[in-house]
Amino acid sequence: MKSDDVEAIVDRHRSDGGGLISILEEIQSRHSYLTEEALQLVAKKTGKSLVDVYGVATFFRAFSLKPRGRHLVSVCLGTACHVRNAPTIALEVQRQLEIKPGQTTSDREFTLETVNCLGACALGPVLVIDGRYFPHVTTQKVKQILDGAKAGPGAMPGKEDQRIFPLEVSCPRCNHSLIDQTHPIDGYPSIRVTVSFGNLYGWLRLSSLYGRAPVKYEQLIPKGEVVNFFCPHCHGELIAASDCFECGAPMVPMIVRSGGVMQICSRRGCEGHMLDLTGVNL
Repeated sequence: MKSDDVEAIVDRHRSDGGGLISILEEIQSRHSYLTEEALQLVAKKTGKSLVDVYGVATFFRAFSLKPRGRHLVSVCLGTACHVRNAPTIALEVQRQLEIKPGQTTSDREFTLETVNCLGACALGPVLVIDGRYFPHVTTQKVKQILDGAKAGPGAMPGKEDQRIFPLEVSCPRCNHSLIDQTHPIDGYPSIRVTVSFGNLYGWLRLSSLYGRAPVKYEQLIPKGEVVNFFCPHCHGELIAASDCFECGAPMVPMIVRSGGVMQICSRRGCEGHMLDLTGVNL
């Protein structure tokens, strides 16, 4: 990434009240990782010390200081998966990609990570690619799954797991929790944000269960409407540098407390979402 591009990103986020996390998130989205030169330039442009910038970049597991591929492959090596042959699955993925955990293929297509638990113990061994879960994986299925990921979401073999699980998320700008304990949805605390569309403005609450779509809103939102999301605490706009792979609308990023980033589509009715688990070690 050129220095002019980094400067433009910093200026854009500073002009609309954006914070350091949102600046780094867009740089990484554009370049796949945070370079030393980019961190130095961000420190210079924001007036923050390099130690502070580096501290944020290393504290949040969603950020990477090494090049990453277009597709993130996570292999669970937790106890339940381990006893169901997960180490052999991990070795097969390494053989197919010709890389080790923590590395990226030379064509920048895949980055491989191993994690200690994904909360899907009954489905082990579990393989996750770009937030899509594949349960009961065998060594014979690995190549087909990887080839499908490279070809695109529609080419994924079988039907990925549709299970749901709760996430605690926070604002990527101010890091304030977005969880609302007072208004549960699906039996769990909801995610509260502020939204606007057209000339209307109000609150919106989402289910905190990843993979679930129920929402409650103050203003009726027409189906297909692209909505602007804002943090109810710092009032900064929540917008990712990437677009929805299903409909092309802007994605909305939220920091996952246990590590990673959840992104949801901003279009009413679209269920496009992604969970980035890079570097998560639970």
